Amino acid sequence: MSQTSRARASRLKVLAVLSLFALPLLVAWTMVTWRVGIPEQRTAHGELAPDLPSLAAWPLDAELAPAVAGDWVLAFDCGARCPDLADQWWRLHRALGREAPRVSRLRLGGEAEALPGETVAQWQETPVWRAPDHLWVLDPRGVPVLAYGPEVSPRDVLDDVNRLLRMNPEVLRRDETQLAER
Repeated sequence: MSQTSRARASRLKVLAVLSLFALPLLVAWTMVTWRVGIPEQRTAHGELAPDLPSLAAWPLDAELAPAVAGDWVLAFDCGARCPDLADQWWRLHRALGREAPRVSRLRLGGEAEALPGETVAQWQETPVWRAPDHLWVLDPRGVPVLAYGPEVSPRDVLDDVNRLLRMNPEVLRRDETQLAER
């Protein structure tokens, strides 16, 4: 083999190795630029980041801070289907299993007695954004994260809440509590 053919073979090897690393970058750039092969579906079943004030600004008749402090909150507004929905969200809360203590339930309105583990509050005045029979998921700071209409499947809500709890481990909450105590 001559000197030039060895040099040519070496160059081809270098080009093959470079293309091996450049090809995935080229494919990724093409996918992002022309939106090819990127799924359009969302992962959350509810409305993401609803345009609602934080829980502290809701016109409620009771101070909720001790009852829901540091927990994710399932807040639902009682309407015509209040007894059925209260039971449905109680069952969903039970389905969370060992993660259930990280979630509080807040029922807004309704005349029935509170179910186990449920906090009940009444509207002092009706806000313009009120939606009877709707459910809101609020983060531990009281900021609404997801909103669901009355037709939502409890399984979809359970999937979303489990995903939120998995993405936000309890260890972080415990560390923040310990720092606040110091």
